[in-house]
Amino acid sequence: MAITIRPGSTVMFTGDSITDCQRLQSEDGLGFGYPLRVAGEWGLRHPDRPVTWLNTGMGGHKVRDLEARWQRDVLDARPDVVSILVGVNDMGWHSLDPQGYVISAEEFEAGYDRLLAPLAEAGTELILIEPFLLPVHGVVEAGPVLIGEKERSAWRADLDPKIQVVRKLARTYGAQLLAADGMFAGLGATAGPEHWAAAGVHPTPAGHAALAEAWLRLVA
Repeated sequence: MAITIRPGSTVMFTGDSITDCQRLQSEDGLGFGYPLRVAGEWGLRHPDRPVTWLNTGMGGHKVRDLEARWQRDVLDARPDVVSILVGVNDMGWHSLDPQGYVISAEEFEAGYDRLLAPLAEAGTELILIEPFLLPVHGVVEAGPVLIGEKERSAWRADLDPKIQVVRKLARTYGAQLLAADGMFAGLGATAGPEHWAAAGVHPTPAGHAALAEAWLRLVA
C-alpha cells in the first residue's frame, strides 16, 4: 500500500552523492537530482497538500557515515517520511580509498538496521531505494582510480548481497522498496546504460527522472 503524504508533512531524502546533488549550493536545499524532481512534481499534482522537503544526502557517505550524523541530520528533524539511498560507497570503498576495506554484507546490514530502528519506533514511514550499478562500457575515472570491466565485475559481486540486504530490511520494517537496480536493468534494454548513468553510478538527468517517477509511484 502506498504511503499517504498528508498536508504539512515533512519528507526527508538522505544518503550519498546520488541524493546530495550539490544541495548545499541550491537555494531550496534539494540539489539538482531526483529529490528536486519529486518535490516539483508533487507540488504540481497536489497544490492542496503542501509538504516540507528536506535533503540531507552527502557525497561519499556510507552506512557508517550516516550513522555518525543520523541523530543530528535525520532524527532531530522528526520527519514523517524518510527516503534512504545508500550502499554504492559501501560497495567500492576498498578500491577507491587507501584507508578503505571490504565492507561485508553483514556489517552493511547491521549498520543499516541501526539507522532504521529508531525511525520505525517513532512511526516514521520509510522508503528504501536499492543501490545500483549500471553495466556501462569502457574505462571510467573515479577520482584517481580507473574503473574497467574487471573492477565493475568485482563491484557487482560485492553489491548484489547488499541489494538483498536492502530488500530484506524493507520487508522487516514494512518499508516501501524502490527496486532501482532492477529498474535500471530494465531501462537499459530500451536505451543503453550510459543513457541513465554515464559512468554507471551517478544518474544522468534521464536517470534522475526515472528515479523520481518510480519514487512517486510509492506515495499517494
